[in-house]
Amino acid sequence: MSVYTTVSRASLAQWLQRYALGELLELQGIAAGITNTNYFVTTTHGRYVLTLFETLQLEELPYYLTLMSHLARHGVACPAPVADHTDGFASLLAGKPACLVSCLRGGDVAAPNAAQCRAVGEMLAQMHLAGATFPLKMKNPRGPRWWSRTAQALYPQLDAAVAASLRAEVQFQDSHRFDHLPSGVIHADLFRDNVLMDGDAIAGFIDFYYACNDVLLYDVAIAVNDWARGETGEIDPQLARAFLAGYQAARKLSEEEIAAWPVMLRAAALRFWTSRLHDLYQPMDGELTYTKDPRVFQKLLEAHRQRQDFWL
Repeated sequence: MSVYTTVSRASLAQWLQRYALGELLELQGIAAGITNTNYFVTTTHGRYVLTLFETLQLEELPYYLTLMSHLARHGVACPAPVADHTDGFASLLAGKPACLVSCLRGGDVAAPNAAQCRAVGEMLAQMHLAGATFPLKMKNPRGPRWWSRTAQALYPQLDAAVAASLRAEVQFQDSHRFDHLPSGVIHADLFRDNVLMDGDAIAGFIDFYYACNDVLLYDVAIAVNDWARGETGEIDPQLARAFLAGYQAARKLSEEEIAAWPVMLRAAALRFWTSRLHDLYQPMDGELTYTKDPRVFQKLLEAHRQRQDFWL
């Protein structure tokens, strides 16, 4: 959620004529996140989030926007896309596909407590259950093939020890497959900054633009790797157990999923270690962009390799 594409007030005011949202009052760039351009947009009818998609094409957006609408209708806390006068959710603005979604209350939390972790785990399970009736399909664009290809391009730019550790994990993950595990719609990026909290209650999951169809346990691992990570970078067992208890209160993990859990935690860490290395060494041009430290996930992955307690 950075600003790569600049939108003028005049062009936005003209674009907003597609909607029944009143007159434009305020436009404010959001300098957070990595992939897309985001603004807060305030009109005489309310406040919304405007997203311009820097990599996704207009024809790819129905999966994500229809999914958000589907989940919101099924009681999952998430923004609802706003339809324009043609009943469409997206159109071109400043040469990029763009959409508006409802702006939720609450804010992200830097240091979640156990109650918040449990609430996120439970809502993630509810999202997985609601996704079972969503008819559209999307392959994971950042799955094993992506991280293997991306890592291969990064090795020459990395310190020898870092490259060796990355190569070893890619090879390890290549020897494991999880096609037998339950799959469906996953968020695929449910970090703390993609959940709005209202105290200990969830105001909404946001930023669904990595959502896809993949193994449900992988989604749980991605979330635990961030939500249960303490100030030192290590997993806090209390937070991890709270998250997993919340998840299993709504959707019980199978024996096969529990057996795969240690390897899946490593896979989730590898995905974000690779993507952060990619963002660091091959950054996009942007007006308010920033990159996140890839060493966080290198350290976490290497800790998972030595871990004995997996909180289940």
